Amino acid sequence: MKDFQLTNKIASIHLGKKSSGCNRYNPSLLVAVPRFENRKQYNIDNNNLPFDGWDIWHAYEFSVLCENGFPVTRVLKLRYKADSEFIVESKSLKLYLNSFNMTKFGTTVDECLALCKSFIEKDLSEALKTSVEVSFLTNKVKKEEIFYNYIDLSSLINVSDLNITEFKESAELLNVYDMDSETKNFIYFDSLRSNCRVTHQPDFGDVFIYYNSSKHIEEASLVKYLVSFRSEYHFHEECCEMIFKRLYDLLNDDDEIMVCALYTRRGGIDISPVRWSKNCNPEEVDKIIDLDRFVRFGIKQ
Repeated sequence: MKDFQLTNKIASIHLGKKSSGCNRYNPSLLVAVPRFENRKQYNIDNNNLPFDGWDIWHAYEFSVLCENGFPVTRVLKLRYKADSEFIVESKSLKLYLNSFNMTKFGTTVDECLALCKSFIEKDLSEALKTSVEVSFLTNKVKKEEIFYNYIDLSSLINVSDLNITEFKESAELLNVYDMDSETKNFIYFDSLRSNCRVTHQPDFGDVFIYYNSSKHIEEASLVKYLVSFRSEYHFHEECCEMIFKRLYDLLNDDDEIMVCALYTRRGGIDISPVRWSKNCNPEEVDKIIDLDRFVRFGIKQ
């Protein structure tokens, strides 16, 4: 843990501590955590990232009051790019959004939400030193299924033949072999599990991997690699980048790669980081980052 002293110190401002919350709008609750420490360990150059990407968040319990006391509740969706210097610490975001609960904005619902949107975008953009965009989703927005053409990784192997003994992330678990030609691969794994770097509470999600390469990642080795995160302590965004970087180092320089992790919600908030190689433009990315769409996979999200 000594390699992440700064990250853990900053992230611990709220995490792992009892919080009484705040009944009035309070942007000072937001905590920005630097990305560089984890990236440095995995040889990800902050000044020359090997990927493009976004961090997408859904807050399912955003609620505020109009000036007459009428409550307005929405699903809040926000996004910011992966080249930002900071990420927002999730508990601080929850406390910040909860500070709107008893605060009054606007004489109409539309005015109330417009004011909240402007404050949230301003506060998060200033805290993270990057552009943050926000939208509010209602029940009229239909859930869209994505990654429906991806193949369950476990269906490509004989699970009974596996002997999994490593539960700390290691690139040495991955094996590749050469193919006669390039092949597009669309796979997902529904048992990604890692742990919060501060509280050590488990996080669960589905991870989706696309790559187009003349090299093929042995499926059993990929399962072992993804399972090895079960004893890792990282933020969601870091796990996504770690997986991407390992595949990026393993495959050819000009191969197309995308990694997306759809995590289940904790504390009413979920995080969906997505990273892709700069020569790649998967159609799923456009759907995920669209602020007017609600896209998920399966029943867990």
